[in-house]
Amino acid sequence: MALDVPQERGLGHLDQRYLDGLEVCRFPLLPFLQPLPLDWMYLLYTVMFLGALGIMLGCCYRLSCVAFLCPYWYLFLLDKTSWNNHSYLYGLLAFQLALLGADRYGSVDGLFRPQKRNAHVPLWNYTLLRAQVFIVYFIAGLKKLDGDWVGGFSMGSLARHWLFAPFRLVLSEELTSRLVVHGGGLVLDLSAGFLLFFDATRPLALVFVTYFHCMNSQLFSIGMFSYTMLATNGLFCRPEWPRGLLARCPRWLQRVLPSTSPPQPSPDCHYGGRGAQSSLRPRQHLAAAFTILYVLEQLFLPYSHFITPGYNNWTNGLYGYSWDMMVHSRFHQHIKITYRDGLTGEVGYLKPGVFTQSRRWRDHADMLKQYSACLSRLLPRYNVTQPSIYFDVWVSINERFQQRLVDPRVDLVRAPWSPWTPTPWLLPLLVDLSPWRQRLQELEAQLDGHTDTVFIADFPGLHLENFVSEDLGNTSLRVLQGQVLVELVEQQQNHSLQEGEGMQLPAGQYHKVHTVSPEPSCYMYLYVNTTALELERNLTRLRELRERVRNGTEQSPLPPELRPILGEPLPAGVPLDPLVSLFLRREQRQQRRERDSGLAQRLHRFARRKFFLFRRSALMTLIALRNLALGRPAPERLAQEVAFASWRGEEEEGARTEGEQGARGGPEL
Repeated sequence: MALDVPQERGLGHLDQRYLDGLEVCRFPLLPFLQPLPLDWMYLLYTVMFLGALGIMLGCCYRLSCVAFLCPYWYLFLLDKTSWNNHSYLYGLLAFQLALLGADRYGSVDGLFRPQKRNAHVPLWNYTLLRAQVFIVYFIAGLKKLDGDWVGGFSMGSLARHWLFAPFRLVLSEELTSRLVVHGGGLVLDLSAGFLLFFDATRPLALVFVTYFHCMNSQLFSIGMFSYTMLATNGLFCRPEWPRGLLARCPRWLQRVLPSTSPPQPSPDCHYGGRGAQSSLRPRQHLAAAFTILYVLEQLFLPYSHFITPGYNNWTNGLYGYSWDMMVHSRFHQHIKITYRDGLTGEVGYLKPGVFTQSRRWRDHADMLKQYSACLSRLLPRYNVTQPSIYFDVWVSINERFQQRLVDPRVDLVRAPWSPWTPTPWLLPLLVDLSPWRQRLQELEAQLDGHTDTVFIADFPGLHLENFVSEDLGNTSLRVLQGQVLVELVEQQQNHSLQEGEGMQLPAGQYHKVHTVSPEPSCYMYLYVNTTALELERNLTRLRELRERVRNGTEQSPLPPELRPILGEPLPAGVPLDPLVSLFLRREQRQQRRERDSGLAQRLHRFARRKFFLFRRSALMTLIALRNLALGRPAPERLAQEVAFASWRGEEEEGARTEGEQGARGGPEL
């Protein structure tokens, strides 16, 4: 269900201009940052890859750190839509590695520089990395003390995942969500750093932390973060653990592995002893001071959002360095972009997300401002002069009512915004309605399997324009709190509804819901998708018919067009019924899910996805390097090369096509 206005009333044809690379809206953190040409960007990625490879091998270590660090932060600051805790952490770790002596043991540099080979590493190196990982865990735990997380509303539906099936054998879904998902996540984040630090508790911590990150890798699409955090477990173990591990290898293998002999003294280290205090060098004082200041800065940043109130909208400021991971879940019900011609006064609508493939702009005031400024520059090319841009963004955070984020009456092109002052056109989160969440869950539990609902909260003086699709033949509105005026546009009728009252809404027509009470109104839509319901009934009849034929209770012969449901070929000259075709596709998908439910199949699909991802990266990099050296080929040939690099196999293509067809066939309101 989507609260929406048909997009054909506006400029819904602009996507191709974005896909052609002619007109793109970008969201850099610093306005002067702009991307390089595409081929040079691939060259930048190549430099990053070589830098990462050099860091891993300890080859030209300092140069490799710079080769990775500078392009990474350039790309990170270039696009705020990719800004999150994980990518921010990678940048911090890369910055730390550039300052540390991580090329002392088992490194290529050690082969050519004897003073580095198998040498001690200063203790502050370990302290800095351990402190950074500890902060990630502990601050994430402190942020989970939020009432929404403790109350079990942040990740309310996560307990339905198959990973929590063992817990659901002894606990209900609600208790699994509260105790395992929310309670377990809170306890683990608060305690993981402490448990990893002490020798006595470290083995237990390694088990739970490893299990936690392996689960996260399957629950969320968070890239390499889970594997990165798994790799940091070794930082909390004793520094000599790699030597002990290699010492257990066969002698013939130890000849090609790093040395297992004790490390040699390093001039970078301070070893203590009599008179050692006077032997401390300025460099060592500076390293100690830097470590202390860096840790204090990292402890301060997650709580520094009072400095940038312009970024604070329904979350604690810039999410990217707050470590409030998974504390806020959002569900967008409706997004409308309205433009008004400054000369003619003509009003039209834009497809949400035009000129960009990102969806992060709809949650952040600064990106909404940047997006509106970009649209105001591009729309004059489509004969829209001096455009005004209005956003109407409806979102539910942590299972609350759907409510507006932005005042739809404000032209964001000319609206003020500053990172140092509160944003005046952001509407407040209706926290006073938070106690309704339990009641909303009870109302949803009372519905039958064919009825759905959407809960809406709106501010006084505003109205919601909505369209009821023809598929939704049984749609009603019921007021939960406040007073609303329902305007039926085509019938030119107004209906005033108080708390507890409701009315039926006509299908295929527009209506407007005005909030006329002095306080915010709350109401809900109840609807049944009659088209989808009839389809499900027909599919159920086909399934029952097939069972009756198989068990012999159906004596009448099947019509020729229904024989494929038994696996028989379709007679010549008989067209395939669309309903039978859909039935067969569903059966095939169900069989595929059952067939792929084993652990080995999941591992196979995971490896296959990663293979095609690295395949595309390597081929696109080679194409870009070829273009830089020899020039671009003809557009047709370049398109064929890109298509070949992006190919993901026949199975992925078929699954994606079915998924897109299913998404296009979903109900809309």
